[in-house]
Amino acid sequence: MWCVKTCAVLFYLTSVFNSVLNLNEDRSYWLDVGKNDINRALNLEKIENPSKNVILFVGDGMGLTTTTASRIYSKSESGFLSFEQFPHIATIKTYNADKLVPDSSSTATALFSGVKNNLKTSGVDSSVKLNDCEASLRPEARIDGLMKWAQEAGKSTGFVTTTRVTHATPSALYAHTPNRNWECESKIPEKSKQCKDIARQLVEDEPGRNINVVMGGGRQCLQSGVEDKPGDLVDRWACYSLDGRDLIRDWEMDKKKRNKTYATVLNSEELKAVDTSNEFVLGIFANGHMSMDYARDKSPTGMPSLTNMTQKAIEILSQNPEGYILVVEGGLIDFAHHRGNARKALDETVSLSDAVQIAVEKTDPRETLIIVTSDHSHSLVFTGYPSRNKSVLDIAQKSKIDHIPYTSLLYGTGGPNNYQYSVINNTISRQDPSINNTSDFEYSQQAVVLTDEVTHGGSDVLIYAKGPMSHLFHSVHEQTYVAYVISYAAKIGPFKNGSSSFIYSNLFLLSVLLFIIKSC
Repeated sequence: MWCVKTCAVLFYLTSVFNSVLNLNEDRSYWLDVGKNDINRALNLEKIENPSKNVILFVGDGMGLTTTTASRIYSKSESGFLSFEQFPHIATIKTYNADKLVPDSSSTATALFSGVKNNLKTSGVDSSVKLNDCEASLRPEARIDGLMKWAQEAGKSTGFVTTTRVTHATPSALYAHTPNRNWECESKIPEKSKQCKDIARQLVEDEPGRNINVVMGGGRQCLQSGVEDKPGDLVDRWACYSLDGRDLIRDWEMDKKKRNKTYATVLNSEELKAVDTSNEFVLGIFANGHMSMDYARDKSPTGMPSLTNMTQKAIEILSQNPEGYILVVEGGLIDFAHHRGNARKALDETVSLSDAVQIAVEKTDPRETLIIVTSDHSHSLVFTGYPSRNKSVLDIAQKSKIDHIPYTSLLYGTGGPNNYQYSVINNTISRQDPSINNTSDFEYSQQAVVLTDEVTHGGSDVLIYAKGPMSHLFHSVHEQTYVAYVISYAAKIGPFKNGSSSFIYSNLFLLSVLLFIIKSC
């Protein structure tokens, strides 16, 4: 047995060594790669039965450049992230109703509800402009989505995120708001106080109060008077409640009044020990966003990883024989990009990949549709021409114009730390990045244009899928298509009870009727 294990280790080390040094990649090597890929394609199986469960992973800000760089960062250029060998891949257009380059709440609304809306609005249609409280209160402007559809079908629902549970992406699962920043009452202007903040909608309204599993950060939006503590600082930039609320207590009281079994958990140890037979679980692990994985307190009293939360959510939701819908957000990929720290973004992408892998291992591929995508891209650039034996975070080469080195990864836009130019002898000069440790988590890649922070990108993003009906992702799609594939696969919402055939049969009858009318 030891011989087998030793040989396996030696084979792995040899493959890594060959990959790094570009050895043995002759024509026969590439022919074998091609044969293997063709055999895999020829043996693809369409799973056309309804999907009992759906898990949708959203890498916030995880554009194609991010996944490519993360793959090289964690595996090598010849390796794969966990989801990159899913059998079905398509492209998603991310623009929203009023902007070519979107934000996370508008793209999340498209992903979860199948309707495009305006920048920084959530759970409402395009008739609602930013900050228009009155318009957002109109019932016809409010959009239902995955959580409501699943609950009406008797399925369990849940979401986990590394951001605040009231943040832009998760808010689109349960809230209806004209401004994604209205996470608690202190951000809502006096003239708009008739609008309920996002945190209260999560705890008090449907479908939020019926979501079985909620995990992430955001204690400062749910409770008033939250203070800094070691390893968990209050986010002074974000919403901070001042009205005396304790929505965690209110959440518990709601479940108690409804005779539901429930648990609230605050750290890794409590999450690990939670009874999975509980109907409802609320895990709030940070005042603001959760810590990035590399900096996370990994002790029992620290914060769980995205993988930990995903695994426990699956175990809890799997208790329902009718199945479940689970949304998992790797939200700090975007957070890292906004601050211009590429290594942090790559590391968080790898953490999302790990969470996807645990979901694959914990589910039956014939009854669970797993989808991995992004809400939008970022202005990260992967540029030429680094050698294959270099880290993706290293220097690419020297510029042939100013003879100053530049890194393989750059940003199109960036904040002051990324805008590394100075004036020397009346000449603008770019800082030499080789004087810094470009592989440091805190290193800021250089940017071309100075802005307050790195901005989102407007390029399409990829979607990866496996399981029942995953073959429906097959070309370039609108972002809204994702919600309808889930609806069709799980038989919830617009496509419940074979609604698709009903639609097409009625279109046929309508065409016949129009023909008769024209004939008359």
